[in-house]
Amino acid sequence: MQAYVVAFIVALAVAYFATPHIKDLAIKAGAMDAPDARKVHTSPIPRMGGLAIYAGFILAVVSSMQITHEIAGLLIGGTVILIVGIIDDLKPLPAKVKLFGQILAAAVLVLFDVRIEWLTNPFGEMIYINYLSVPLTILWVVGLTNTVNLIDGLDGLAAGVSTIASITILLVALQQNFWSVAIMMAALAGSAMGFLQHNFNPAKIFMGDTGSMFLGYMLAAVSILGMVKSAATIALIVPILALGLPIMDTAFAIIRRYSNGRPIFKPDRGHLHHRLLDMGLTQKQAVLLMYVISGCLGLSAIALTEVNKGLGAIIVAVVLVVAFFGAKKIGVLKSGKSVESH
Repeated sequence: MQAYVVAFIVALAVAYFATPHIKDLAIKAGAMDAPDARKVHTSPIPRMGGLAIYAGFILAVVSSMQITHEIAGLLIGGTVILIVGIIDDLKPLPAKVKLFGQILAAAVLVLFDVRIEWLTNPFGEMIYINYLSVPLTILWVVGLTNTVNLIDGLDGLAAGVSTIASITILLVALQQNFWSVAIMMAALAGSAMGFLQHNFNPAKIFMGDTGSMFLGYMLAAVSILGMVKSAATIALIVPILALGLPIMDTAFAIIRRYSNGRPIFKPDRGHLHHRLLDMGLTQKQAVLLMYVISGCLGLSAIALTEVNKGLGAIIVAVVLVVAFFGAKKIGVLKSGKSVESH
C-alpha cells in the first residue's frame, strides 16, 4: 500500500476517534464558543477541535515517512502555531499578540531552510528574490494561516475547504512525484476529513483557532516545500488556486473594510458565507455551494499543470475576473455590518 494512502487512513482514523475526547477536554477547560452578532450558532459549542486534526496529522506523518531536516521544521512550526491557537481558544489573544505568534511559527520554517526563493513568471523564467526570501516566506505563511482562519464561519466550512485544497495539492504532487509533499497532504486531508464528521452541520464541536490556523499554516508550509523541490513555475500557483475561495474572500474583506473606512482587522458580516445566508440559503446549502466552488478551483489548479504557460495565465485571469464579478453580484464588496470581535 502506498505511503500516502496509509497516511490518509491513519490521519482520518485518529482525528475521527480523538475528536469526542477533545470535545470533553474542551468543555472541562472552558473552551466554549459563545454566540454573538457575527456568528450563526445560537448556543455555546466547544472549540479547540484542532487538537484532533493535529494529532491525526502528526501520527500519520511520523508513521508514514522519514523525518528530514525540513519536515522536522514543518512539524515544529506547526506545533508552535497550535500552541498559539490553544491559548487563543482558551482566552482570546489581542490581535497583535496572535500575529506575533504566527510570525514566530513562520520564522521556524526559515530557520529550517524552508523558504520561498523564487516567484512564478508565467511568461518567462523564474524570478529569484534573494534577500526578500525571508520576509516573503513569513508573509506567505502568515497570510494563508489567517486566510483559513477567517473562512471558519460555518459548520464544516474550513475543514471541508482545507480537505479539498489538500487533495488538490496531493494530486499535483503525485503527478510530479513529490512523495514527501503527497504524504503530508494526504495526512492533512485525512485529519481534516476525520474531524469533519463531527463538525458538519449541526456541529458538535468547532476546530477553533487551534485547527484553522494549523490547517492554514501546514497548507502554506507544505506548499513551500513543494516549491523547493520543484523546478516548475506552477509550484505556488497551485496552492493559491486550491485555496482560491478563502484567499479571495479575505482579499474582498480587506477591500470592503478599507473602502468603507473601517479597520481591516475588525470583523463584519460581509463574508461570502454571510451573504449566502442573507440570500436565503441554509448553512448546509451555503457550505455545499462553497465546496463546489473550491472543487472547481481545485480542478483548475490541476489543469494548470497540463497546459503551457500562456494558457495557464489565461485560466488564472479568467478565474479572477469571474470571481470579481461574482463577488460584486452577491454583494461581498459592499459594506458588511460591523461587529465587535469576541
